[in-house]
Amino acid sequence: MAQVGKAVAHGAVTVINAISCGFGAALGVDLKTEAIVRLTNEPGMIEGRILSDPAESTILMKKVVGRVLGHLNLQDEYGAFVETRSNIPIARGLKSSSVAANAITLASLSALGGNVDDLVAVNLGVDGAMDAKVTITGAFDDACASYFGGLVVTDNYQREILRCSEVEDYAVMIYAPAGKAYTSRSNIEGMRRIAREVKAIHKLALSGDYWVAMTINGILYSTVLGFDPSIALEALSAGAIAAGLSGTGPAVAAVVSKDHVEGVRDAWLKHDREIIQTNVNHEKACLLR
Repeated sequence: MAQVGKAVAHGAVTVINAISCGFGAALGVDLKTEAIVRLTNEPGMIEGRILSDPAESTILMKKVVGRVLGHLNLQDEYGAFVETRSNIPIARGLKSSSVAANAITLASLSALGGNVDDLVAVNLGVDGAMDAKVTITGAFDDACASYFGGLVVTDNYQREILRCSEVEDYAVMIYAPAGKAYTSRSNIEGMRRIAREVKAIHKLALSGDYWVAMTINGILYSTVLGFDPSIALEALSAGAIAAGLSGTGPAVAAVVSKDHVEGVRDAWLKHDREIIQTNVNHEKACLLR
């Protein structure tokens, strides 16, 4: 048994937010979280540190490792110490919890010598996120886009991938205000009022019109959650293929062809907010040596 496991999972942004109705879609992006899990001989004791944001809660780490130990029937034999490091801002709508859950799950499995199917690993992370109450639907769409890369369209309640697509190697621009917005504290009732509309754009995504769906999703959720939709509209005016609120915000993501990157950047620079430039990711989450 390895005793120590290391893994990396990549980021994701929203195409369709599943909170309103349970149907979602997400796009993998080339941001990442790395996790290290060290086993201890103290069963029931799971501790950790988020090196890139030490003030944040470590409850997700504890719940995900607990799920993996339970799945392997090793909860009475081991405890663990977990560390993560990430370039994904936390609580901005950029799937930091789903990505961390994937990385921690894989690192835990590696440390324990456990081998499971990819979807079992994804679901262990989703279960841990549900246990930690950092997600409302389980964010199966976000977890799959992070784990597998590419664009996924899902039924989050059934935890089923309905469509998985490789997309062009677009740039992804992210407008990232400093304020945090935790999913668990967002306006759930307001989001559920737009369930019919979100189901309609989910059908668009299933048919292949995911960029149209992403933009409409952003307008719908921005309106409900009180964010300014003009940020996404500015990106579209500057040539973005799609743009909209990611998750429950406050970040806005734009899918951009390489020749329009500077135009979108210039459109957003006047707001004096952090702008992250990355790309679509197609790599799976994996173990690290």
